[in-house]
Amino acid sequence: MLPNLSWHSFLPASRANGPGLRAVLWLQGCSLGCPGCFNPGTHSLGGRSASPEEVLSWLLHPRPGVEGLTLTGGEPFEQRAGVAALLRLVRRETKLSVVAFTGYALDELRAFPEAGELLSQIDVVLAGRYDPRRTGSIWRGEGHKTIHFLSDRYSPADLASTAEAEVIVAEDGRVTISGIDPPAW
Repeated sequence: MLPNLSWHSFLPASRANGPGLRAVLWLQGCSLGCPGCFNPGTHSLGGRSASPEEVLSWLLHPRPGVEGLTLTGGEPFEQRAGVAALLRLVRRETKLSVVAFTGYALDELRAFPEAGELLSQIDVVLAGRYDPRRTGSIWRGEGHKTIHFLSDRYSPADLASTAEAEVIVAEDGRVTISGIDPPAW
């Protein structure tokens, strides 16, 4: 049986969480404690639980034009076994690309025993602790994150055209503000 994932929220279509139109999964739980983190609601352990198969089912019928999955949080790499299981399913069952945001630096990720399997299934990793004093665009590698292209699926130009933030109004009137350090509501 595959380990479940603790998750905070799921957005079926976003243009501000990686290149192109992407599904976004915010995982629940982060112990890094970056000062000024703009997403503290994802830090505590717990939250909702879903199996990797259940998350895959959300991705098998994406909105038209969705080209990838973005993992963010919280800290995705604090649920390495569940994330690895999900990524194996995504790679086997879909043609979606994978982008991951992490507070860990790439050398910290590579120190995890599961690193080889995890990183081999990800196209782009944006790595590094959150720093509210960032300058410039994260998509151009400026600020607190370093960008690592782990496949040839994307280039710096693909990331440079990504929106920094977006406001989504659902049919039921619910408003979601998403992106990299989106403006406060």
